[in-house]
Amino acid sequence: QAQFVESGGGLAQPGGSLKLSCSASGNIFSLYTLGWYRQAPGKQRELVATIAVSGNRLVEDFAKGRFAVVRDNTRNIMTLHMNSLKPEDTAVYYCNSVSAQFPWGQGTQVTVSS
Repeated sequence: QAQFVESGGGLAQPGGSLKLSCSASGNIFSLYTLGWYRQAPGKQRELVATIAVSGNRLVEDFAKGRFAVVRDNTRNIMTLHMNSLKPEDTAVYYCNSVSAQFPWGQGTQVTVSS
């Protein structure tokens, strides 16, 4: 069973940047389109960005021009580069397959505040 581990969250000021990392056990990176998700307090989990094994990417409108997703299939790492952060980006960020078919990891907390 795949296990995802997210890291890299923390406190950032509005306009600042953070880099999140996602690793997974097994052969997930060679087989699945992966996604970054986030869940803000009191809200449902939402998709942030996806990236296929081939590297094709989709970024949700609220993150376009600010967030970029990269994956390294040889090292089994997916990275979310977040720039121009806004307070509304505050959430717990998770990674999973694009169909979210695997157990969720612990996530990593991102807080954007001055």
